[in-house]
Amino acid sequence: MPALLLRHLARASGIFLLVTFSTFCLMYGNGEGVARATLGMSASASDVHRRMVELGLDRPLLVQFGDWLGGVFTGDFGQSYLTGQSVAGALQVRVPVTLALTLITLVLTAVISVVLGVAAAVRGGWVDRMVQFLSVLGTAVPSFIIAIVLVFTFAVHFRAFPATGYTSPEISFGGWISSVTLPVLALLIGSVASAAVQFRAAFLDNLGRDYVRTLRARGVPERGVLFRHVLRNAGGPGLTVLNLQLIGTLGGAVFVEQIFALPGMGQLGNLSAQAGDVPMVMGTVLVTIAIVIVVNILGDLATMLLNPKARIR
Repeated sequence: MPALLLRHLARASGIFLLVTFSTFCLMYGNGEGVARATLGMSASASDVHRRMVELGLDRPLLVQFGDWLGGVFTGDFGQSYLTGQSVAGALQVRVPVTLALTLITLVLTAVISVVLGVAAAVRGGWVDRMVQFLSVLGTAVPSFIIAIVLVFTFAVHFRAFPATGYTSPEISFGGWISSVTLPVLALLIGSVASAAVQFRAAFLDNLGRDYVRTLRARGVPERGVLFRHVLRNAGGPGLTVLNLQLIGTLGGAVFVEQIFALPGMGQLGNLSAQAGDVPMVMGTVLVTIAIVIVVNILGDLATMLLNPKARIR
């Protein structure tokens, strides 16, 4: 087990370095373009060169990446080119908003997908057809379209929830629940649509295995067969699907935060990319990669706990 965990950490470290270096090269590879974006397109060549020297963009790219990476490990993500604000300080405010949306969506996705998947696999008939239809429909409609429909329906027409804005839970927990309900629903519908059909397939696959017939022949109650054995064995593929859903949820959060005007990491990255604020973009990419890696490692550990055979990989 410790050796397997070390392999996972080594693999995660390699992915982290590869993705951050690739992103860094894309962002900082054109140092002149970055400097000109901070000054304006009408800036003279001498001003652009002076700005490149100020920002350290005239140095070799590997040296720049080494300095940036060294700063990351000491908690210094750099400063915004536009406002001079610390990237770490901006992310400290923004990340909890996106993280709350993502984690709430993932937890609800896991619970609802298991319920729908098990119901479709066990009941069959119209329940199965309905779950499959809703899954296709939810997968086909993008999250930002769902968000717009939710705004017009529940915020504009029924006035049950605010259309935009965010309330911190420290200020008002009820206000926070109200401000995140529609964004979570916008992310949840597509996420459940994709995961429920996968849980259904995994559950059906295990229902046809020999061990299920053996358990039933031994007189094990049906509830015990389904929830103590079949669900546990189907949990491994389900966790893999949830790991993939995390990436989709983080991507969908970029659009959802824009629609609902939430001060999250997705909104920050989007606005920074439009303004050419490269350090802010790199900071959001860094945190996104870290979240995905950590959740994937936790998902692998949970899979190994559910299925001991996974520990031999």
